[in-house]
Amino acid sequence: MKSISIKEIATNVAYFLASMAILLGLWHLISVITKAEIPNPASTWIVFKELVADPFYDYGPNDKGIGIQLLSSLGRVSTGFALGSLIAIPMGLLMGSTQIGMKLLNPIVQILRPVSPLAWFPLGLLAFKASDGATIFIIAITSLWPTVINTAFGVSSIPDDHKNVGKAFGFSKWKYLTKIMLPFALPHIITGLRLSIGIAWVVIVAGEMLSGGVGIGFFVWDSWNGLSLERILVAILIIGTVGLLFDKAFNALQNAFSWEKK
Repeated sequence: MKSISIKEIATNVAYFLASMAILLGLWHLISVITKAEIPNPASTWIVFKELVADPFYDYGPNDKGIGIQLLSSLGRVSTGFALGSLIAIPMGLLMGSTQIGMKLLNPIVQILRPVSPLAWFPLGLLAFKASDGATIFIIAITSLWPTVINTAFGVSSIPDDHKNVGKAFGFSKWKYLTKIMLPFALPHIITGLRLSIGIAWVVIVAGEMLSGGVGIGFFVWDSWNGLSLERILVAILIIGTVGLLFDKAFNALQNAFSWEKK
């Protein structure tokens, strides 16, 4: 992998800080235009410091710290994302490697992919009889499609030369899968996973608003019921920051396994 110079790091940090300055400036402008109906960054910062002063307090079912809420959401997202990936990767491999698999499964993907997570929630409740199970279900069912599509594309893009090498050396199906198909498709699979984790993190907020209980989505809804817009804005910033960290982590993983020369 290419090493990053101090100059490049400094440049990236400068661009990031400039981006945050633009965001804060727009936020402050909106607050002024709405006559402080939308809280400004300064008042939101005060509430943020209060929330992170004791993020793991637990005073009952509907009164928990922001840290507990966030960890609960991360747990659901991780479970749903993992389950979705376990379905998506084999499904994508099958679609990309055989015409029969593509013709049989692609219509299913195209029909189910656009369905809103909110439409899946009642079915999740019916199937799992619990809001936690329903939330994990909608994360899995809505986040798996980018991984399916990217995996199928990666496998279908394997050059004939690679396939001929496997035939020339008499590779078994398992050896072809592990030595040629998966290594070549891996960058595409990681790209799909990167898109899927973003969708999973978006879906968790809607799911927890419906299911209630504990989680960052429930925290947003509970803050709205309590008419605390500052708490909502803090939650939005936390949600966005975690999403950014997810994206950066998968981007680093994608670069690590990229076939392009650094």
